[in-house]
Amino acid sequence: MPVTRHVAWWNLENLFDEENSPFRTEKVKRTLGDSLKGWTPVLRDLKIKQLASVIAQMNDGAGPDLLGVCEVENRRVLDLLVAQLAALLPNRVYAIVHADTDDARGIDVAFLYDPRQFEAPEDEVFFHVVMRRNATREIVQVNFRTRPGGRTWAVFGNHWPSRSGGAAESAGFRDIAGETLAYFHQRVLEVHGPATPVLAMGDFNDEPFDASLVIHALSTRQRQRVLLADTPRWWNLMWPIMGIADGSFYYENQPNMLDQFLVNRQMVVEQAVVRAEPASAAILRFPGTVVPGDYPKPRPFGGMGQPVDPKGFSDHFPIGMRVTEAD
Repeated sequence: MPVTRHVAWWNLENLFDEENSPFRTEKVKRTLGDSLKGWTPVLRDLKIKQLASVIAQMNDGAGPDLLGVCEVENRRVLDLLVAQLAALLPNRVYAIVHADTDDARGIDVAFLYDPRQFEAPEDEVFFHVVMRRNATREIVQVNFRTRPGGRTWAVFGNHWPSRSGGAAESAGFRDIAGETLAYFHQRVLEVHGPATPVLAMGDFNDEPFDASLVIHALSTRQRQRVLLADTPRWWNLMWPIMGIADGSFYYENQPNMLDQFLVNRQMVVEQAVVRAEPASAAILRFPGTVVPGDYPKPRPFGGMGQPVDPKGFSDHFPIGMRVTEAD
């Protein structure tokens, strides 16, 4: 029987360890300064509880089979999140792939995955540096092996350089990230074969129509262009959502589709063995996660100098989709 899996991505909005965490490097301490003042273990654990309550609702209450996350400080907060999920989802056990990146603020990219569904061989996990003047997050690549199918499925987790300082002024950094992603997409196909399915997901800090994604990462809104192109391209599954004026992130009450799924040709051809279900790609809004008012923006938890809303979650909505593996 074919196996359908639920895949999700979520920017967890500054999921930092407690103010005086012994796991924080001196370099990160200097960068953060007093921004974590008052961030107690109680607040950290409350935020984790709030995040876990949303994750547990995904996939019709079964939790995602594969979840990519960003803006997590370290492995410790991920372990705490997984422990909270275990309490909510007793039939689900998550393993972790964590990239301890060189980002100046110490925020990382990671995957939570069900080891009954996937294997993540240690020698098939890669952290690709995005070159820029200031340290930023690496792109995380995991060549998962599906279970029981035993097929290689390459997945990239992305958190591209922010728009801090202005979208235009910082665009070049995201262009570099796009080039990096396109290069390693091609490398996957060269190393593992042209039939390898590949998924890229993340907070790209740009919209589907921006140059970093269209020109540099080689993504498009056209399935046919992905199917016929000589150069490996991505089909960006978030374009249809753009047409209904929704966003995964809101800035000054304007929706931005920063969180996206990109799939390659091998996930959308008729004979695909690991097949994306494009119509399933969606912004995930659960009860309580939307700010009450005129604009349907996410309800943040706060912290880092911002007021804390104990009923909040993150300043991004998660996104989700289904992927089906053939017999």
